[in-house]
Amino acid sequence: MSVTTTTHLNFRGAAREALDFYQSVFGGRTVAVTYKDAGAVQDESEADWVMWGEVAGDNGFHVMAYDVPSQLPWNQGENPFFVSVRGDDAEEISALWGKLAESSTIVRPLEPAQWAPLYGMLTDRFGITWVLDVTAPYNG
Repeated sequence: MSVTTTTHLNFRGAAREALDFYQSVFGGRTVAVTYKDAGAVQDESEADWVMWGEVAGDNGFHVMAYDVPSQLPWNQGENPFFVSVRGDDAEEISALWGKLAESSTIVRPLEPAQWAPLYGMLTDRFGITWVLDVTAPYNG
């Protein structure tokens, strides 16, 4: 069992451009799933925005990014990133969630999602937003 932490960058319509730029700087591979790919379009003008994306390199570089949909609040100066904790063991991720959730505001409960066996988001008592999930292979 192991978990990793990754900086998860938040954009509004610029995630793909940012991921491509970071890939050009650091190398590695880019994966980007749009809201359309995931069947989660709520605003047609945002269908091609990135719902989940990452750049991962053999050199250890890893960053995740997404485009915050317009129905959610977003201020680049206030919430430009999340800390993402990923693991392959649901029991381990659930235990970490239980500890982090104390005195936190639950944004999305830890539960199965269309894109992951478990996914949840919370903001801790220090104002840091955490995303915890159990990894699932991407078949795109």
